[in-house]
Amino acid sequence: MKILYAGSPEQSAAVLKNLASFDSCGSERLEIVGVLTNPPSAKGRHGDLTPTPVAAVAEELGIPVLTPAHLDSAAREQVAALNPDILVCFAYGRIFGPKFMALFEKGGINLHPSLLPKYRGCAPVQAAILACEKETGITVQRIAQEMDSGDILIQEKRVLDGTENAESFLNRVGDEGAGLLKQALDMIASGNDSGVPQKNEDATYCTMLKKEDGAIDWTMPARRIDAQIRAFYPWPLAFTQGDCNGTMTTLRIHEATVYDGNLPDGASDAEPGTVLAADKKLGILIQTGDGVLAVKKLQWQAKKAMNSTDFMNGTRNFVGTRCTKE
Repeated sequence: MKILYAGSPEQSAAVLKNLASFDSCGSERLEIVGVLTNPPSAKGRHGDLTPTPVAAVAEELGIPVLTPAHLDSAAREQVAALNPDILVCFAYGRIFGPKFMALFEKGGINLHPSLLPKYRGCAPVQAAILACEKETGITVQRIAQEMDSGDILIQEKRVLDGTENAESFLNRVGDEGAGLLKQALDMIASGNDSGVPQKNEDATYCTMLKKEDGAIDWTMPARRIDAQIRAFYPWPLAFTQGDCNGTMTTLRIHEATVYDGNLPDGASDAEPGTVLAADKKLGILIQTGDGVLAVKKLQWQAKKAMNSTDFMNGTRNFVGTRCTKE
C-alpha cells in the first residue's frame, strides 16, 4: 500500500517518523512514497526560509517532499507521479477537493485529536482544554468533503486531568497517532474498514485561533483563566497588560495554577487583576473574578520567559499593581 502523507507541524512530524518505522501494514508492505506539506516559511531575525518539521523529517528519511502553495492541477500532477494508493493526513491545514481525492484508489484517512463529531475544526485540543472538558480523544476517520465529517474507523478516549496544555497533549497525539493510523491502514488492507457514520446533529465546531484570543479577562474565574493559559500554550499565549517598573507593558503568561492556600489580609476585597503577593513555591498570586491564580512562569514583551522568583527579582513593586485586559 503506497501512502502519501500530509502534514506540517512538529507533532505531525512525530507521527510521520513513527509511521515510517513500521515494516508492514497487514499483509501488504507499508510504503510512504511522498510527503505533502506547507511551503517553507520565513523565520528568525533575518527571515530565512525554513521547511516545516514534516519536510525536515521526510528529507532525513529520504522521502520525496511536495510543497505546493495550492492544490491545483500542477500539484495534482506531482502527486499522480508518485502513484499513491491512499492519503494519510494529520494537521495539514487545507481542504482536499474531489479532484485531488480522486488520485487515491483507497481514499484517505485523517487523524483528528478529539472525540468526533465533537470539536470539528482546526483547534480541537485547545477547544477541549478551554471548555474544561474532563476527557477528549483521538479519532481516525475517513476524509470526506465536509470538514472532519467522515466515517469513524478508530476512536479512543483520553482523560484531561487539568494539568495538560495544548502542546503536551498534541505531543501525546504525536507519540500515539502512528499506532492508530497503522491499525486503520491494517483494516483497509484487509477490507475490514467499514466505519461508523458520524451524527451530524451532535457536531460542534472550533475556529482558527487568533492572537487576540489570548487576552486575559481577570473578571473570569481563576479556573477559566488557568484553562485559557493551558489551551493557548505555546500559541498564541495568554497575555495581559502589567506594570513593568512603572510602565504598562504586555505580559505573557506561560504557566499558572488555581491557588488554594491562605491569602493575605484584605485580598478578598481586591479588584480582579490585582497582584496580591508572591509565594516562593507556588508563584505570583493574582486576584480573579472568582478565586486566585498562582502564576509560575511569565514573560515581559521582548524579554525571555522566566520563573516567578526570577521575575520578581527584576520587577520592582509588582505586588499591589493591577493587571488589565487592555
